[in-house]
Amino acid sequence: MNRRPATLVLADGASFEGWSVGFEVDTPATGEFVFNTALSGYQEVITDPSYAGQIVAFTYPHIGNYGVTPVDDESVRPWCQGIVVRDLSARASSWRAHGSLEEFLRHHRVPGIAGVDTRRLTRHLRQYGALPGAFGPGDPALVAAAARSAIGTEGVDLVGVVSTTRPYQRGDGQHHVVAVDYGIKSSMVAQLARRFRLTVVPSSTTADEVRDLAPDGVFLSNGPGDPAALGSQSAVIADLVGSVPIFGICLGHQLLATAMGATTFRMDFGHHGSNHPVKDLATGQVEITAQNHNYAVAPDSLSRALVSHVNLNDGVIEGLAARSDRCFSVQYHPEASPGPHDARYLFERFSALVRAEPWASL
Repeated sequence: MNRRPATLVLADGASFEGWSVGFEVDTPATGEFVFNTALSGYQEVITDPSYAGQIVAFTYPHIGNYGVTPVDDESVRPWCQGIVVRDLSARASSWRAHGSLEEFLRHHRVPGIAGVDTRRLTRHLRQYGALPGAFGPGDPALVAAAARSAIGTEGVDLVGVVSTTRPYQRGDGQHHVVAVDYGIKSSMVAQLARRFRLTVVPSSTTADEVRDLAPDGVFLSNGPGDPAALGSQSAVIADLVGSVPIFGICLGHQLLATAMGATTFRMDFGHHGSNHPVKDLATGQVEITAQNHNYAVAPDSLSRALVSHVNLNDGVIEGLAARSDRCFSVQYHPEASPGPHDARYLFERFSALVRAEPWASL
């Protein structure tokens, strides 16, 4: 297949060559470049709403070899601005495949660039941080101009773009949980619906509207962007803290911390992958976790909650707990998809909290 040459340019001027794959854009695709270290699960990554506003560079060199299947979708469509790969497989070698990754990208109008030296790109992002930029076929000067005007995620509210616009229900458990959708993944909904009667509500839902649903617990989902730009959402959570059990994941963890008086900061290049070691401080057990975030809770800002988990690579706070307020949260993704299932016990911990059972391991 003949491919059009394409150029990738970061905001600091670093440039990379490749060729256009996926949906071919007329103008350069722009966004914040981040790298993901997962060896598999590319479809789940691409359809994760937490990547809204970002362009995902896969560090694993061979992407697309097992194709795609609707079973692996984490949302109704991809939300990332594009993907970067070293080698895009032309053949889908799996009995589960319903088509190739490139067909999937074209169907959902997601642009991509292949043939890029992703090792060099990753080293650059590790050194200089996640950077905005652009890529596309055509005149490299136009791509460079687009890169200079591209914006990142800092200070940007992307939650309203990815959140559901109307409530919906799943599951038929004895206890009722309200999940606030900041960009919730399908696998999170599935984990909760196995345990509860679940109502998923838009991110704009007020505290009074949550209370009107008479929940036995509240779940705060993952999502994209900067938690510091979501003042109204953290105010809603602050109104609920102490009145109902709460469990937050990823952005939900950051918003819960903010609601309890903490602050967040932007990491240099974030955590994006499926192999991050996290220590549970109560048990001493180490979990290998899936992660996807560019922001974290500032350690010196905590006053109302205790640190429950830490990242063993860099010491970043990975979990918080407040026994008296009946709430806890983790920065990583216990539902995985993709990734190891070491941390799925946290959904059982939330279930025990909702059932008002003794809460251990704090």
